[in-house]
Amino acid sequence: MKVITTEKVPIKMWLDEIEDGALEQARNIANLTFTFKHVAIMSDSHQGYGMPIGGVLATKGVVIPNAVGVDIGCGMCAVKTSLKEIDVETLKKILGKIRQTIPTGFKKHKKSQGEILMPGATNDFPIIQTQYKNALTSLGTLGGGNHFIEIQKGDDGHIWIMIHSGSRNLGLQVATHYNNLAITLNKKWHTGIDTKWELAFLPLDSEEGQNYIREMNYCVDFALANRKLMMSRITEIFSKECKDWQWFEGKEKEMINIAHNYARMESHFGQNVMVHRKGATLADANTIGIIPGSQGTKSYIVRGKGNAESFNSCSHGAGRKMGRKDAERRLNLEEEQKILDDQGILHELRGKRNLDEATGAYKDIKTVMENQKDLVEILVTLQPLAVIKA
Repeated sequence: MKVITTEKVPIKMWLDEIEDGALEQARNIANLTFTFKHVAIMSDSHQGYGMPIGGVLATKGVVIPNAVGVDIGCGMCAVKTSLKEIDVETLKKILGKIRQTIPTGFKKHKKSQGEILMPGATNDFPIIQTQYKNALTSLGTLGGGNHFIEIQKGDDGHIWIMIHSGSRNLGLQVATHYNNLAITLNKKWHTGIDTKWELAFLPLDSEEGQNYIREMNYCVDFALANRKLMMSRITEIFSKECKDWQWFEGKEKEMINIAHNYARMESHFGQNVMVHRKGATLADANTIGIIPGSQGTKSYIVRGKGNAESFNSCSHGAGRKMGRKDAERRLNLEEEQKILDDQGILHELRGKRNLDEATGAYKDIKTVMENQKDLVEILVTLQPLAVIKA
């Protein structure tokens, strides 16, 4: 851990190097008057909007929409299957069925997936009410960007299924509305926070702040419902295509789920504070989490160590080392395809437009894990077999 002590509160970082833009953002949040104790920067951190992705910020009395981000509730889920092996032809059949069943990118279902699958009533959610009908058809869809479905082989001898997805357009609309509202109110209040920092806030004791928290939590629940529905449909496909499939019972069948874009009230260093995790996951001593690599590298099932200095947090993945457009310009398609082909991974790196999600666009996951070994312990290491990207 490296510590910067030149700002109002210290910045504690679990990485060797950090890009200039992300460091500037870390300095900005460290100089907010309501930042509590210190700022924690995880080992996968890179520049985001307002706050670095891979950042953890605890505040007193306020919530910051941009410190949660636009894909509220985005996170990972994983299931260990009963399978010990799976052949390439079966894998290809499964991938084909998944693509037929789960819309990706901007696509969604043509029909409602059923209100019974939604988190609950929306009477007190003004923004969600306007998006509810669309959300019913977005439920059970992957989305775009770095979201993925991956089939993996664990060093525990089992085949695993992993999904990375969020709250789709629902979270985006809630985040955009409340960030814009916070900007307007902060100007009215003359808060003195530089608008270029993109860190407009809402007081926790205000109607606007409470409305944001309610709608944010709904989006977190919606993102979980989204992952659950996809996982249910994927495991059903596996059960039909794999003759050796068996349904686990009890705890064995439980889905691991961990979100990485949210804010919630927690107790740290003897005080109740609003902890914002943006591209960071809970890693207390009771939490089983997921840290994915890039498309061609290992992922990890982990147990948190409850490190107080990180506000009981860890990284949410490998983290980008170059932007999307930069990756398309700088990376070589044939070289990136060879990284995947040499490992026998079924992938979707078909053309230059896919290079934004190539292995070379991400940090070395081994280094990321080494830098946070005081935050998590590795339980299972997962090698990718097949990947679906939007």
